Formats: sequence, structure tokens, C-alpha cells
Amino acid sequence: MRYIYMAAALLAFSCNQVREQTDTTNYQVIGEKCYVLRQHPLQDSAVSIAKDSIVQFLDGQGFTAKFIEKDSLMFQRANGQQVAIILPTAQNAWESNAIIVFDPQKNPLFVNLHKGTAQVRQYAGQ
Repeated sequence: MRYIYMAAALLAFSCNQVREQTDTTNYQVIGEKCYVLRQHPLQDSAVSIAKDSIVQFLDGQGFTAKFIEKDSLMFQRANGQQVAIILPTAQNAWESNAIIVFDPQKNPLFVNLHKGTAQVRQYAGQ
């Protein structure tokens, strides 16, 4: 009988629907469909051309621009999952112009500016 009570208690504890939420005080919380850019990127003409083409595509797909205010980002998905990302200090123009695309139905996507819009098209579902 003791094992039945222990099993019932364990089952009730494991099926608890209350999720432990991360303290988001030190994070910039993002929960909407958007793309994230650094506020003051280092400039380079080759990087700017690649970045501009991707930004144009994202704008056309209904993603809105959001600027990084903190280096710690918390992406909140529609299913309740949270994805925390801490960005390192940018070492060059390519890192400084990083783009992170987020759709609440999916995980965040770090855009590789060298690959162009192909990866973003796949993420957007085209």
C-alpha cells in the first residue's frame, strides 16, 4: 500500500502543469515575430549590402525590426518554451551586423550574412 501512495505522489508531482519560469529581469524579452539587430553596428560596405538585402526580404515577409538593448535575450515561443541567448561582444563588422530572426512558432535563427536570403526563405516557409 505504501508503494501505491508513493507512486501516486510521484505521478502527481511529475504531471504538475506549472512550469518554472526563468527570471527575465536581466533579459530583453522577445515574444513577437521580428528580427533583431544590434543598435550601433560597425560599418563595412560588403556587410551592409548583405545585411540590407536580408532586411528588405524580412520586411517584405512581415517581420518587424527590433534593436538589441541588452546582450541577454530571452525568446518566448508560443508553446511556452523559452530560449535564452547571451550575445558576445562583436569582434568585427560581420558579428556586429548579426541578425536574429524569430517567429514564436519556431526557434530563433541566427542569420549567416554570407549565405544571403536562402536560409531566411527556408525559415519563413517559402
